Amino acid sequence: MFTGIVTDLGEVLSLAGNADRRVTLRSAYPPAELQLGASIACAGVCLTVTDKGSDAAGHWFAVDVSAETLRVTTLGGWTKGRTVNLERALKIGDELGGHIVSGHVDGVGKIAAIADEAHSKRITIELPEALARFVAQKGSIAIDGVSLTVNGVRSNRFDVNIIPHTLSVTTLGALKRGDAVNIEIDVMARYVARLVERDGDAA
Repeated sequence: MFTGIVTDLGEVLSLAGNADRRVTLRSAYPPAELQLGASIACAGVCLTVTDKGSDAAGHWFAVDVSAETLRVTTLGGWTKGRTVNLERALKIGDELGGHIVSGHVDGVGKIAAIADEAHSKRITIELPEALARFVAQKGSIAIDGVSLTVNGVRSNRFDVNIIPHTLSVTTLGALKRGDAVNIEIDVMARYVARLVERDGDAA
């Protein structure tokens, strides 16, 4: 489990393989603090550390990405040098600063518009139709692993406002219109929708 609070910006160092892919990322996380088998959210996708180390340029870790994950997330389009939001798994006693995030991406959204609002940015994201019903105004959502509050909903689009701090410490500040982003809906919305469906079936 994660909180959607990014703790490091990683860089893709290498990608190997086609159907399944091994990705190595530069990170500030010390290898001694990472266990093999540990979970790290990479752009919102929960991945398992399969190797780690340090070299003259700094620390790194590697993850194996399945063909299915490459297909249903933005990871299939990653290239060497890409910057990636990183978050280590939540530990008992950690501060829950964002919201509960599983690292299981529900779908890929597209940046429909970006507008300046004072020092912040208002970003409009277009969702797959199947996910639109799970998004509610003032609800929580994770975009590329960043916990955000939904500020407006219109059909299959929603708006979020990104403050300067978040723009500077995540990849969201570099987003452009047309970019694809990983979307994870609020887990509570998923369960509420399932309960409503079940009650409807019972009726």
